[in-house]
Amino acid sequence: MRLKKAVFLIALSLLAGPCFAQMKKSVKSGTFRQPHVSRSKAKIICPVFETSQYPYQGIGFKLGDPFALSYKFYANKNWSFAADAGKAASGLYNKYYRNAFNTYVPDSLEGAETMQYLTHKANSDWLVEAKFLYQWDASKISKGLQLYAGLGWQWRNTNLTYDYLYEDGAFESKFGKFSENRFTYGPVGLLGFEYSYFSLPLSAFIEVEWFTDVLLDPGYQRFQGGVGLRYVF
Repeated sequence: MRLKKAVFLIALSLLAGPCFAQMKKSVKSGTFRQPHVSRSKAKIICPVFETSQYPYQGIGFKLGDPFALSYKFYANKNWSFAADAGKAASGLYNKYYRNAFNTYVPDSLEGAETMQYLTHKANSDWLVEAKFLYQWDASKISKGLQLYAGLGWQWRNTNLTYDYLYEDGAFESKFGKFSENRFTYGPVGLLGFEYSYFSLPLSAFIEVEWFTDVLLDPGYQRFQGGVGLRYVF
């Protein structure tokens, strides 16, 4: 009887040992502590646009029309300022630039003289714009999401080279080319949304703009916009 009891106790201790080992923390893990991160460092690691931490800044790029460097200053929870500088998507304006050829045909042509458009090339097509934005929290839709709307001003400078065919009835026919510089400006209105719930201090955005020319071609209007990414600090 004593022998059976001794065997039972030994078997019980062998079974209990591994179970206890699985539940018990290792000596090494027991020395770990939860890391403490200061508020200033936490803002750098992963900003979440906390009200008490404004202002923020962001710098990055934008793809679309235009392809540009993008800067944004987040003054407070609702108001911000943004500036973009880069190259317009010239290919989207081919029809517009082609039609602009007629504005450069001289009034001095007489009789059977004509200048026929052949082709054109955009040597440069740069723009700069500044925008004031009002943004509001849309975390009910998705955590880290903000919607925004705003107004701004855009400056554009385009250099074009046109190839043409000059004809003077049956007497003369020749090819030619000329270059024109187009500088203009006008207001922009925009809508967009920004998402910033990442493990890195990044902010992604999508926006659509409406540009109106008030200098070179008053009344000309066009949609613009794109997607972008900024590093926030």
